[in-house]
Amino acid sequence: MPQLTVRFWFDPSCPYTWLVSRWMREVEQVRPVRVVWQIMSLSILNEDRDDDPEDDPDGFLWGPARLFAAVQHQYGAEAVGRLYDRYGVMAHGGVWGPVETVLTAAGLPADLATAWHSPEHDEVLRASHTAGVSRIGDHVGTPITLVEPEAGRPIVWFGPVLSRVPQGEAAGRLWDGTLLVAEADGFHELKGRRHQPPVW
Repeated sequence: MPQLTVRFWFDPSCPYTWLVSRWMREVEQVRPVRVVWQIMSLSILNEDRDDDPEDDPDGFLWGPARLFAAVQHQYGAEAVGRLYDRYGVMAHGGVWGPVETVLTAAGLPADLATAWHSPEHDEVLRASHTAGVSRIGDHVGTPITLVEPEAGRPIVWFGPVLSRVPQGEAAGRLWDGTLLVAEADGFHELKGRRHQPPVW
């Protein structure tokens, strides 16, 4: 079976998206799948709303998204994935530390940390965000996943929202099922149990 390219748009600040990304890393081990990591932004998604669904009055969510946009622009998707593997452990695993340390661990220059507070790469961030959202609509959040098993027939979905990360073949079966449901003509939404706290 040929390798399937999976485009995965994510906001690095979302803990549930972090769990989905760990599931995708598992899927890469048990299915012929290669993930292309791309940045999106909850700040951009929600900037024209009257309410604040992310409870982010100080705009903290811009910082991580801007950092990843700078990495995506300068070093590409593979570097974004390397950084996310390490940043997610720090941001969501309770081991918060200097961003420079995470950049260095990902093989990236520590001085990229300045992007956190700079709008320099906002055009890159908006373009990447729009590339994902335009494929599905702004009624969803993060992550957005897109595959194209057949040329001209893309399959795109939001989620799945996970509170636990399936391992090994269980991850593969969830992938198979998600792909099967998402490619159904007329598919819109599938929900499960009420949200539970994320566990990593």
